[in-house]
Amino acid sequence: MELMNLFSPEKIANVQIKNRIVRSATFMASSEKYGYVGQDLININSKLASGGTGLIISGYTAVDPGGTASPYQECLYDDSFISGQKKLVKAVHEYSDVKFALQIAHTGRLGYHPKYPAVAPSPIPVKETGITPRELTSEEIKELIKKFIEAGIRGYECGYDVVQLHAAHGYFLSNFISPYTNKRTDEFGGNIENRARIIINIYNGLRDELGKKFPIMIKLQIDDFIPDGLQFEEGIKFAELFSEIGFDAIEPSGGSEETRVLTKKSYPCLIIKSSDDENYFLPYAKKIKPLMKNCKLILVGGIRDPLQAEKIIQDKNADFISLCRPLIYEPNLPNRWKEGDLSPAKCISCNNCFPRFRDDAVCCVTKNQLEKKKN
Repeated sequence: MELMNLFSPEKIANVQIKNRIVRSATFMASSEKYGYVGQDLININSKLASGGTGLIISGYTAVDPGGTASPYQECLYDDSFISGQKKLVKAVHEYSDVKFALQIAHTGRLGYHPKYPAVAPSPIPVKETGITPRELTSEEIKELIKKFIEAGIRGYECGYDVVQLHAAHGYFLSNFISPYTNKRTDEFGGNIENRARIIINIYNGLRDELGKKFPIMIKLQIDDFIPDGLQFEEGIKFAELFSEIGFDAIEPSGGSEETRVLTKKSYPCLIIKSSDDENYFLPYAKKIKPLMKNCKLILVGGIRDPLQAEKIIQDKNADFISLCRPLIYEPNLPNRWKEGDLSPAKCISCNNCFPRFRDDAVCCVTKNQLEKKKN
């Protein structure tokens, strides 16, 4: 069987992606110290590019020194990072028609930098760490809006094809849209429009600077999976709102590390024990997709089987599928599927890569252990 839909081209705004496979962003901890691009980061992304992925979304890239989660996290908060980022983009673009997106982000209340206190819309303690973030003033929020815009402009100057805002998983922008973490009563809190204001202002600022045709995407929290948190009934309204204002693609996601602490249950990305647990955001996508007009939907979440991925695209429940852990294990996975080996991804969702996200460079621990045994 040929995967005619999965390997068909599709556009996000004016940028054509050669297939429907996206490498979803994750925290990579693979830069040089203090967030500069080094050969390790270039090698990781070059392997992905040569492996056949159509669109690679960069690892979480900080817009402010206080918004980092590790000394080895990519940064783009001033011009000193531009030369290294240009080398990274050039390395990815050396492979045929591979497009590269820059994900810009801030840790928000999940920050634990010794020099910079964690900040958030409201001072709600983080259950996992016990840290209470400092509540930002409205003027400080406006300064961070400028920093997101400036980082996006630098990404454009570096040659990235797309910019993605990270507004999921308990990080800064998702702190504003969640009623659990946003108790403000000013212009940035309260109803949906006010809680969306920071994201809308960043979007408008980027659009003013980068023009109408440059693709701007968002990774969007649509469910916190915690009591008193963002529920899907509101999450779908945020997706519709951001589609209407002009975002070119939305990657719906949900949950955070705090989900496990508050509910004593794993949030979806940690529960793939059988095929029944795969494609766990598909039910959400089916409800969001009809509301998205010209905005493309990128489906992430436990996608392992190429035949199911093909059907998702064929049924128009998503425009792209987004993979993370499978491509950590198997960067050549898209090429393998295209060449006719339609067995599922080799990733077994053991999540041994997950605890490394803050402490060490991301890699597949299980694969490395198996290769050591063979040798």
